[in-house]
Amino acid sequence: MATVIAVRFKNAGKLYYFDPDGLDIETGSFVIVETARGVECGEVAFGNREIEDEKIMHPLKKVMRAATDEDLKKIEDTRRREKEAFRICLNKIAQHKLEMKLIDCEYTFDNNKIIFSFTADGRVDFRELVKDLAGVFRTRIELRQIGVRDEAKMLGGIGVCGRPFCCSSFLGEFQPVSIKMAKEQGLSLNPTKISGICGRLMCCLKYEQEAYEDLLRKTPRVGASVISPDGKGVVEEANLLTGIVKVRLDEFADTAPRSYHRKKLKPVKERQPKQEKQADKTDEQPE
Repeated sequence: MATVIAVRFKNAGKLYYFDPDGLDIETGSFVIVETARGVECGEVAFGNREIEDEKIMHPLKKVMRAATDEDLKKIEDTRRREKEAFRICLNKIAQHKLEMKLIDCEYTFDNNKIIFSFTADGRVDFRELVKDLAGVFRTRIELRQIGVRDEAKMLGGIGVCGRPFCCSSFLGEFQPVSIKMAKEQGLSLNPTKISGICGRLMCCLKYEQEAYEDLLRKTPRVGASVISPDGKGVVEEANLLTGIVKVRLDEFADTAPRSYHRKKLKPVKERQPKQEKQADKTDEQPE
């Protein structure tokens, strides 16, 4: 076990663990830490807490110090400078006639680098743009191409559900989502119904997937043979959430299927033909 704090550098951003170095740091406070990008100021997502060593990437970097009022004022000034830098970069992109969409501008805490995030349909040759920007700002320039999901996370907005984007509200990291989840949850496979504003599959498909997987294990699938209180039949329809299964009974094949709760149904185990069983036994015998 190791005592750590979790720090995030953006709203709903990824959490990073740091060694508090003996300091008692409270949740919601700000600290100065050293990162791969240089010295940064981040918000403490949770204070001193013990975490299992397996969940931590060692060695942990130590917290340099708690942020002061001067540090927080410096951040506010930097935010104003970022807006001006964003405007200048937009003009430069237009001058160079580059097919790219500028999304975000960010200064590092030590002001040694400006990071411009953008989206584009393909690769963009922005070498001349970088030289131009470096001449204006007299500091290191980094242009980072991001995807549409990262764009939605940075810009934020209202989703099709009427609530703010999950990615910009509380999701620290994007979870893998597949079309298989939509199929198992019985959703329409129309892309417009299961896609978010970013055009990718909605992140919320992941939320209830474990519950649906558990229900799929308990509920007979369509086409399966089952034994009901009224006899043997074949499943024609199943509602995972309510547990109601419609079964067409073999003795009443010409009538409408009957509805049962999945707890009242027993699956019919298909017996293996005798010839195949004999062949399997022969294969298992040692030479």
